[in-house]
Amino acid sequence: MAGTVDAWVALGANLGERRASLEAAFAALGRLPGTLLVRHSSLWASPPLDADGPDYLNAVALLRTSLDPFELLAALQSIEQANGRSRSYRNAPRTLDLDLLLHGRAVLETPTLTLPHPRMSTRAFVLRPLAELAPNLDIPGHGTLRQCLAQVADQPCKAIPETST
Repeated sequence: MAGTVDAWVALGANLGERRASLEAAFAALGRLPGTLLVRHSSLWASPPLDADGPDYLNAVALLRTSLDPFELLAALQSIEQANGRSRSYRNAPRTLDLDLLLHGRAVLETPTLTLPHPRMSTRAFVLRPLAELAPNLDIPGHGTLRQCLAQVADQPCKAIPETST
């Protein structure tokens, strides 16, 4: 697709049918206008970070998109809303969380969007699935993915085996 960039999205869910929510989100990402879901990581489990509630299932998706960062953010928030996302308080348990991690090499800091995602380099549940897809990725302003992973080695996060259908 001409005029596109690679965008990385983190997915997480810790309420309801977590696996089904993530699968539905992958499908919804693939239906976004001007966007191709290139691939996604396997699922990873992790306890909530700086919050209470059940364990999360997490993943990362690579999109190739012609949407600008703000259009993509709005689309991600629409997918969250369609899946019952409630923002009752910071770090509240959620049916679906979609975070725009990277949009090409964009570096932004606005009231509505910061890129790269401001906490991505400190979260094993983002970095480990991301490393599954792009182990040599460089995160603008944070260094290599390998360097970031070394800093979160103590955070619990484990790959979930595929289920046969």
